[in-house]
Amino acid sequence: MAFTEFRPLDDKSLLEYIKATPSLSSKIGNKFDALTIKEVGDGNLNFVYIVVGSSGSFVIKQALPYVRCIGESWPMTKERAYFEALALKEHGQLCPDHVPEVYHFDRTMSLIGMRYLEPPHIILRKGLIAGIKYPLLAEHMSEFMAKTLFYTSLLYRTTTEHKRNVAEFCGNVELCRLTEQVVFSDPYKVSKFNHWTSPYLDRDAEAVREDNTLKLEVAGLKSMFCERAQALIHGDLHTGSVMVTPNSTQVIDPEFAFYGPMGFDIGAFVGNLILAFFAQDGHAAEGNDRKEYKEWILRTIEETWTLFHQKFTALWHQHKDGSGEAYLPEIYNKPELQQLVQEKFMKDLFHDTLGFGAAKMIRRIVGVAHVEDFESIKDDSKRATCERQALELAKLLLKERRNFQAITEVVSAIRKLHA
Repeated sequence: MAFTEFRPLDDKSLLEYIKATPSLSSKIGNKFDALTIKEVGDGNLNFVYIVVGSSGSFVIKQALPYVRCIGESWPMTKERAYFEALALKEHGQLCPDHVPEVYHFDRTMSLIGMRYLEPPHIILRKGLIAGIKYPLLAEHMSEFMAKTLFYTSLLYRTTTEHKRNVAEFCGNVELCRLTEQVVFSDPYKVSKFNHWTSPYLDRDAEAVREDNTLKLEVAGLKSMFCERAQALIHGDLHTGSVMVTPNSTQVIDPEFAFYGPMGFDIGAFVGNLILAFFAQDGHAAEGNDRKEYKEWILRTIEETWTLFHQKFTALWHQHKDGSGEAYLPEIYNKPELQQLVQEKFMKDLFHDTLGFGAAKMIRRIVGVAHVEDFESIKDDSKRATCERQALELAKLLLKERRNFQAITEVVSAIRKLHA
């Protein structure tokens, strides 16, 4: 059978597809007898198959033309697979240690074949819920963010290259619109998609919808998200988009990728670590109060930003006489001026990070899609207590973010609210 037009694959047709695709069949040594195919998509949007043979393996991800967890009533472009493949390749070139390799892409079938991240890799969010420490997490994630964000920005590229890339990724408008809706709009109005731990958080959700200062700040972040093509961002960099072992960190699922504000990626990751922190009390058990683990999360939050800052500014310094056109060396020709420019850039990026991180936290508590960190806390009242603390911190960060000058101050604010 020919695969000349789109159709969702099942185990049987996937096998046919693999046989007809040399870049995939070669990965399993063209041996089909002992092949196991397992559908594991637990996400909201796609089919995901793990294909394992006697001499190799890979993952197949196929985008559906609708939101899988809701059904055909919420259509969604399957073109997103093209942008996901593009971003995986681009980010993979810039940071090969932390991005799974793409073996095959088929635009007609909206299908990507890529490296299978074999056990013991698990989704980071699940590891955080289980209370597992990842000693290299901050090191690896700061590396991924520093490289992918720096090298796709005007600090490294010419405006000609940059505009061409921005234009390409503008095609991913539908997934950007989804973010605009669920992150920057729905939580601040009455929406049939919103839900929260009711009745406990009814007043809290209402307070979000009636907070003028909050709405003013969110408008500014939305406008930055929509208008500021700063770098090629992952666009959905939460703890569910990272797979880990104690010594490996792999960033997956960049289907929301586009040229946007750097702080949106850094904020998504840091914001989700903060959510994980506030969820810990709900996962504490007899003989394990999670106290030590909460300290590890706070250290990781602090190290993630500190290491990112170090690595990003080091790349900047290394390439300061390169072809990047943001700050031409003939103008920014004195060390003290370069220092000023860099300090301002990093301070603004820090505040963007806090703003976007806070917006991502709020939407996970009173918006459409929640996080397992909280959802897996069985006791409603306990869950609501954890969520309320996170929500209070998010509102504080969103409104007061310009008053924070260092990540240590953010960690202090978390401690204070958690006391």
